[in-house]
Amino acid sequence: MKRYTLFSVLMLLIFNVTSAQTSSVFGSVAEAKSKIERTVPLVLEHLKKISESQNDNSILTNGTTALKKEYDAVALEFELYRGNMASCIVNKSKKASKCMNYHTLYFRNTLGNYDNFINYLTKKNGYLGVEDDSVKKDFKPTEIATKIDTDFTAASKAAGKLRGTAKASYFEQVKSEDFKLAPFDTLVN
Repeated sequence: MKRYTLFSVLMLLIFNVTSAQTSSVFGSVAEAKSKIERTVPLVLEHLKKISESQNDNSILTNGTTALKKEYDAVALEFELYRGNMASCIVNKSKKASKCMNYHTLYFRNTLGNYDNFINYLTKKNGYLGVEDDSVKKDFKPTEIATKIDTDFTAASKAAGKLRGTAKASYFEQVKSEDFKLAPFDTLVN
């Protein structure tokens, strides 16, 4: 009887360690989500200041339209990225790292393009956060993508211990609505 109790305790320990390693994925995805979403009000506030100083409302209007288009593209890529990374782990366990590297590179490039767009859009009268110390842009595409990739890689290794539907159901959580970027219109003040 003691042998079975020890086995049960050992299985619970392995499951808890695995869960702890894979749960960091949710933290990094949530952090990336909030950093991307925070760019919208920050950029719009900067455009509003430029628009008021130039006495030209078209700067804010056109900038908002352009930012919405770019943000929507990032939101779509973020959703695809999360789903693709989960699929790499669940469906392609032997080639998961190669699959994940491909999707991370594409996601990193998308974030880089978005960051370049923000810099271009806000360059009139100084880049965002350069002239005004009260405004700081906390958006580093390489750092965001690297952190998520590192956590997905750790989760991939830990998920090797999960079997059958447990692995698939766990990574389905990453694709949930909770980690989807908020619609652009809800971020506009």
